[in-house]
Amino acid sequence: MLEDKTMVADALTGINGELMRFGEMIPQTDNKELKTTLKQFRAACEQSQEELYQIAREKSYYVPAAKATQEEVDHVKSLFTGKTM
Repeated sequence: MLEDKTMVADALTGINGELMRFGEMIPQTDNKELKTTLKQFRAACEQSQEELYQIAREKSYYVPAAKATQEEVDHVKSLFTGKTM
């Protein structure tokens, strides 16, 4: 029998995979109607992911990593802006 923790983790893994697929599909279509539909599906997946994440946190199934320091945030930003510290 599966435990709640395992089921939540499996569901989150599945949703995260779907989000990746939507991220790949959306920019590859020129059809505006299809693009809009895919974005709506992605938004619904993001909502589901957030709800499951909150459940996992409330039940202590997931403990997030420590918050990044401002120095770490600045470093990552610099990687994407081309500015070095």
